[in-house]
Amino acid sequence: MDKTLFEKIWQHHLVQELDDGAALIYIDRVFLHERTGSIALKSLEADKRKVVSPEHVFCTMDHIVDTVIGRGDNTKVPSGKNFILATREACIDAKIKLFDVNDPQQGIVHVVSPELGIVQPGATLVCPDSHTCSQGALGALAWGIGSSEAEHALATKTLRVSKPKTMKVNFNGQLGFGVTAKDMILHLIGKYSAAGGAGYVIEFGGTAVDALDIEGRLTLCNMAVEFSAFTGLVAPDDKAIAYLKGREYAPKGALWQQAVAFWQSLYSDEHAQFDKTIEIDCADISPTITWGNSPQHACAVDSVVPFAPADATQNQLKALNRAYEYMDLPAGSALKGLPIGAAFIGSCTNSRISDLRLAAKVLKGRKVAENVNAICVPGSTTVKRQAEAEGLDKIFIAAGFEWREAGCSMCFFAGGESFGYRQRVVTSTNRNFESRQGPETRSHLASPATVAACAIAGCIADVREYL
Repeated sequence: MDKTLFEKIWQHHLVQELDDGAALIYIDRVFLHERTGSIALKSLEADKRKVVSPEHVFCTMDHIVDTVIGRGDNTKVPSGKNFILATREACIDAKIKLFDVNDPQQGIVHVVSPELGIVQPGATLVCPDSHTCSQGALGALAWGIGSSEAEHALATKTLRVSKPKTMKVNFNGQLGFGVTAKDMILHLIGKYSAAGGAGYVIEFGGTAVDALDIEGRLTLCNMAVEFSAFTGLVAPDDKAIAYLKGREYAPKGALWQQAVAFWQSLYSDEHAQFDKTIEIDCADISPTITWGNSPQHACAVDSVVPFAPADATQNQLKALNRAYEYMDLPAGSALKGLPIGAAFIGSCTNSRISDLRLAAKVLKGRKVAENVNAICVPGSTTVKRQAEAEGLDKIFIAAGFEWREAGCSMCFFAGGESFGYRQRVVTSTNRNFESRQGPETRSHLASPATVAACAIAGCIADVREYL
């Protein structure tokens, strides 16, 4: 019987079917960070349990570390330094690999893991962070968990999981000028709602996904959770194999050939049945930006804030009216030309080297508008180092961006920083919830290229006019 990619990975990792319909699944990799890692490790120690396979557990300092140059262990989060110190101590005691604050490989977990080859096709990987789904871009089954689940995975290398349904999302055709993976996923969520993927594991496919590089696929899968999916993944192909070859934690020698042979079997069979399929015509996708307080409030940057649909329920009308009010954007308002106060490029969604290269292409020879506070935070120290070797940092700084150390930064108040009260921000992050980036901050999600264009214009702008 033909199987989907997800079903193949599930069967490879199935330890036991449980009486309640769930299953016990074997976990290959656990990745922690300082916000929750110390809690799981200390709790494990208090229960007199050990990490069963410390060589398969990794931890990084990313969520609450400061990103200013010369940061050290400093953080603006109250008691945040205690988390950093506790995580460091717990990792040493448990003998697990820590990418510490000043480690040359430090960075955001979902950036570090792929670039070091920790995540691999066909593997299961969990982390106490909802955007772990990013790593499905390399054909892994990766999802976010809580601290107690992390503790269980550390002690047993298993987790109880209710098997999700399967969905295939095909992006057909070629992407238009100025359109990126971020625009693809925002378009999907905008069209099918933030609940459109609830209960499903999503396999992204189609000619446009095939054409994306691995970093674009990481962006696409990153926001599967904003579609309410269990996770997202892309079948590994020659691009994925070439991306992983030679990376620090990738197989070497004879093991590499064995791994490649296995990875090449990881695809959905021709007649595999999905529970649901969505077809997206890429001709319908423009540079996209959010207008409201949910990722589903997304539309083309050159369009207007949509009116409530005629068949909207009372609850939907209430939510829409709240979004109009919170963002101070009545239905029918033009987005293009709307003044902004800040621009942010960073986060696990869009802080990789290709993101910074594209933003730098927009910024080169131009200046950020005087009224805009512009910040760029590379996703890892490796990305920062590579960007500096290419001179990208000089382009950002000359344009008027602040250039930072790697970390989550102001994706969600991380490090204790925030944008100003009710400040309007165009951001390359993944969530535009109320007060996500500061007190009543009004966040507009967009691609790094669009963020750069808006920073220059001092208002929401169409990046196609700047490329």
